[in-house]
Amino acid sequence: MIDAGRRVRAASSVALPPGFRSRLLEGLTPSEIRAVLAVARQRKISPNEVLQNEGDPTRHLFLMVTGHGAFYKTTPEGDKLFLRWISPGDAFGLATLLQTQPQPSFTTVQALRGCSVFAWERVSAHALASQIPRLRENTYTLATDYVRSLGDALAARANQTAEQRLARVLVDSARHIGCAGCAGIEFGLTNEQLAQMADVSVFTVSRQLSEWQSQGILTKSRKKIVIRAPERLSSPPQQK
Repeated sequence: MIDAGRRVRAASSVALPPGFRSRLLEGLTPSEIRAVLAVARQRKISPNEVLQNEGDPTRHLFLMVTGHGAFYKTTPEGDKLFLRWISPGDAFGLATLLQTQPQPSFTTVQALRGCSVFAWERVSAHALASQIPRLRENTYTLATDYVRSLGDALAARANQTAEQRLARVLVDSARHIGCAGCAGIEFGLTNEQLAQMADVSVFTVSRQLSEWQSQGILTKSRKKIVIRAPERLSSPPQQK
């Protein structure tokens, strides 16, 4: 879990990456963006580090700058239910700004690999929102979109076949954490991770990946998946 007491540095001295875009900052003027970053703190996050624990009070607003993370829910059995990826430009901990008192987080946020975030404490976030109303408007819009996307993800789990759920995870992963390679879109996920994310068995993942590999849709090695034809995964056939 992120420790607010660990050493951080002001983000105002660090420029945003070239071409960086975030809906949290959408519509803000350059001077407003500078004001927002001036009171942020930049954190380097280790692979698999938990930034937000389900049930813990929301005390920070976060903006992913580099790297990737994931939203999870914990099931009554203690398993992790994957909900969606977090990519550069995505914000989380939105309740920090939208609510006057700390409320329990309803998801866990975990880094996939090393990444960096900007973080704002509750007092700073509320002060910024009072000075820059567009910041609060953007946060409301993001919160609404996140709730909608989480609802869609849960509905898909209930209505899609195992093959369709796995295909959906592969397509989303390629879009959010994939890198273009000479043979296709590459990313690293294990069969165990895919099984957890798609809510299927490891056997189902292994069997289905082998079938898609034989069809030339993807290639799978021990540590890497290469999606060669993502369009053929977008609408997989219903299982009989």
